[in-house]
Amino acid sequence: MDIEILREKENRLEFLLKGTSVPFSNLVRRYVLGQLPTFAIDRVTFYENSSALFDEYIAHRLGQIPIVSDVARPTDEITFMLDAEGPATVYSKHLKSSDPKIKVAYENIPILRLLEGQNIRLEAKARQGIGRAHAKFQPGLISYEMLSESEFRFKLESFMQIPPRKMLMQTADIIIEKCEELERKLSELKE
Repeated sequence: MDIEILREKENRLEFLLKGTSVPFSNLVRRYVLGQLPTFAIDRVTFYENSSALFDEYIAHRLGQIPIVSDVARPTDEITFMLDAEGPATVYSKHLKSSDPKIKVAYENIPILRLLEGQNIRLEAKARQGIGRAHAKFQPGLISYEMLSESEFRFKLESFMQIPPRKMLMQTADIIIEKCEELERKLSELKE
């Protein structure tokens, strides 16, 4: 199997995978989407919300904000605090993390607009999860095009939680780990 990087720019990676099959290409695609662990806001506690938006709507928007982590091992939960009053537009940069190594990927994602006299105060809990459990944990998008029976062109776009090249490397690590686990289980059956 050969891999050739065609283009790499910021959060996008395009590459050719040669000498493989449709099932393996689909395995790579599915593992990028569903098995890479990322952080996302999962629970929100509202202490005050006098804005025009319902709590549930704001919580959903917070869950869609990409969170960057350079933590080597999984952390149970990270808390983000938000305290703002109007008139103002509240952006993702206003979410204050309890861990400086874990923060929002983009600072200028609008969350809501507060008018004069309106305020919001909340606590959001982020946890690590995988895209297979919920779409908010997906680190990006990936698609492939079959060029020949054994050659595929992949397009990978990161939501900025994980750089695209690192997404591909982590996917390969997970696939190898799962294959080794299968091999161990099969060897136990022989005995």
